[in-house]
Amino acid sequence: MSTAPVWSVDPRSGNPREQVAVEATAEEVDRAVRAAHSVRDALADRTARAAFLRTAAGLLEESGAHIIEAADAETALGPARLTGELARTAAQLRSFAEVVEEASHLDIRIDHEDGSRTPPWPDLRRWKIPLGVVAVYAASNFPLAFSVPGGDTASALAAGCPVVIKAHPGHPATSELCASVLRRAAARTGLPEDVVTLVHGFDAGVGLIRHPLVSAAGFTGSVRGGRALFDAAAARPVPIPFHGELGSLNPVVVTEAAAAERAAEIGAGLGASMTLGTGQFCTKPGFVLAPAGGAGDHLVKALTETVSSTGSGVMLDHRMRDAFLAGVRERAGLPGVEAPVTPGAAGEHTVSAGFLTVPADRLTAEGPHDALLEECFGPVTVIARYATRDEAAAVLARLPGNPTATLQTATEGEDPGAAGLLAALTPLAGRVLVNGWPTGVAVAPAQHHGGPYPATTSPTTSVGATAIERWLRPVTYQNTPDALLPPELREDNPLGLPRRVDGRRA
Repeated sequence: MSTAPVWSVDPRSGNPREQVAVEATAEEVDRAVRAAHSVRDALADRTARAAFLRTAAGLLEESGAHIIEAADAETALGPARLTGELARTAAQLRSFAEVVEEASHLDIRIDHEDGSRTPPWPDLRRWKIPLGVVAVYAASNFPLAFSVPGGDTASALAAGCPVVIKAHPGHPATSELCASVLRRAAARTGLPEDVVTLVHGFDAGVGLIRHPLVSAAGFTGSVRGGRALFDAAAARPVPIPFHGELGSLNPVVVTEAAAAERAAEIGAGLGASMTLGTGQFCTKPGFVLAPAGGAGDHLVKALTETVSSTGSGVMLDHRMRDAFLAGVRERAGLPGVEAPVTPGAAGEHTVSAGFLTVPADRLTAEGPHDALLEECFGPVTVIARYATRDEAAAVLARLPGNPTATLQTATEGEDPGAAGLLAALTPLAGRVLVNGWPTGVAVAPAQHHGGPYPATTSPTTSVGATAIERWLRPVTYQNTPDALLPPELREDNPLGLPRRVDGRRA
């Protein structure tokens, strides 16, 4: 492995800001993983874990001004957006502290011995235990909520797993700041600092997924990068779970009735959603099926007005900017594709938003237009104009998995066929919306942020209380004397935990 310097770069100018670190060598990755593995037992105390998560939230808020300043300098996301993201990140940490204390994630089940069953039941006591060291690969577009102090880290720590985080090269200074906050929070609550460690560098990320003491991994990023790590996780002598969030087209279907009822409202809402954060949300609506005809024309007109009035923006880094511009050129050059508002370069460092339109019949079978069914990261969306519901359904049948899918339907009166379209969208996504927009993911117990591949590599969520389940595995004790059982499984339930006994909640 190399020991190249790690620079913080200003995306507004492309100029280096400061050298933050050096890329980790193979030996340094090994030391980081072994250090994390050596302190895993310190996280066994649920009370200490909950206190750690709350302390981390508080210290992030105390350091907020410094963190936001660094994150803005490295991502150009702006103080307002980053202030909200910091609040979300702190709330996420606190919500996992509540999950730890409530303890239903342990899924404790006790079946007493029953000789009358066929075959007879022994005494069985089941719960879930932490997997071990978790590798977290930080995301580019959310330098807080999906990065070093983000959901993968918070949920893994809540599960009792130490983490080794591979910093994203787009915001290394922010990563260092946040890692130091987490380590201070650990020390302040009596835990070893090495329950959280940070490494930099591409080779470090590859070495991390291959390390024999890493037990699972979480990733948010590109299909290409995520699939390479997923394959590496599966190819290990001992394969490990790899929970990756990869692709995100986030289809939207607008019914004819909805377009006839509120074309201007839908066009404006779509424009605001697809340009939010310079189009760099993983929930950006990147593909829309809208009806052909007059009502659909009104929607396109409203979208044109909204997008045309949206100012240019800076993307997270110049590599992503170049990929966006190349992706737009490729798609705009396809036969039958038009650009009512042309997305592209607005200056040396900025991009302008836009959208493309195409007849839906170009997408009902495999062909060169398939690029329109792939994510283009940045402020652009594709409007496919369908003539019939069957044509729309044929396009939906060709879409990959997504984190979200949205149906815009009539709010007054009946909307024939809406139920069928909703049923067609459900297999495509982990979160299905009606008459809303997918940007914005609430941190709530019932939230699901994931979906069929390539949305995620496993049927799990990276947001919400159940994200903790990714880092646990079940163990059953059979005919084990009470004195040998963990306190959580003992007959008298000394910790007062929620559990199911003989099939009933106790």
